[in-house]
Amino acid sequence: MLDDNDNVLKFRTIWISDMHLGTPGSRASDLLHFLKYTRSETLYLVGDVIDGWQLKKRFYWPQEHNDVIQKLLRKARHGTRVIYIPGNHDEAARHYLGYNLGEVAIREDDIHETVDGKRLWVVHGDLFDNVIQHARWLAYLGDHAYAALLRLNRVVNFVRSMFNMPYWSLSQFLKHRVKSAVSFISAFETAMLTETRRRRCDGVVCGHIHKPEMREVNGLLYLNDGDWVESLSALVEHHDGRLELLDWQNARSTIKRKAPDSMPEHAPAIPGVGM
Repeated sequence: MLDDNDNVLKFRTIWISDMHLGTPGSRASDLLHFLKYTRSETLYLVGDVIDGWQLKKRFYWPQEHNDVIQKLLRKARHGTRVIYIPGNHDEAARHYLGYNLGEVAIREDDIHETVDGKRLWVVHGDLFDNVIQHARWLAYLGDHAYAALLRLNRVVNFVRSMFNMPYWSLSQFLKHRVKSAVSFISAFETAMLTETRRRRCDGVVCGHIHKPEMREVNGLLYLNDGDWVESLSALVEHHDGRLELLDWQNARSTIKRKAPDSMPEHAPAIPGVGM
């Protein structure tokens, strides 16, 4: 819902992941805008908040990335329940599972119960990625290639902007047309849902593959909150229990223009990219 007094979208729960702070590809300014204009009782950080893989190769930490961390900590201090579930790019934080970073709880995974009683298993998802688990060198190679694609993507979109053309993702385009990538995504989703059923949950919320998705499969909910590199997406739970996948590139335009009763019931989701 949209608060008339402060133009802030208010939710019961927000899930965000794959911010990859510490890389040029991170859309930190967009993330800061999202954090400024949203409030929630609970905020889940579902992994890959900081990209330790890239920081080991080259230190990159502009002020906006620091501002994101400070904003998250400030939310926690001011009463938001913040739960941080590390991913593969920030796996060093897994050494501190069960501890608190300030007011932020660090956990391996979590079970979230929605207001209407659904049990959602919240986990980054890399532990169910066969490439990460059994061919780590290939994962590092893929990460390097993805970073190169993002650099090329910035050049392509700079040229497009000169002609007033909208943002277009080269990496999304390639990923959705490469058969092996499509097969990987399908296998990942199947593995996540199989484990969700084993845990007797009603659905899973994850990140990792940078592909925002919200659908029901054989009675289970598969909810991927996307990323803050390209798709700029978040999963939210409204106070009535309704789940929604926000595409912030579209939803942010409602902040200044639309009143509460004219907010779209479901902001359109767009596919993300990367691993």
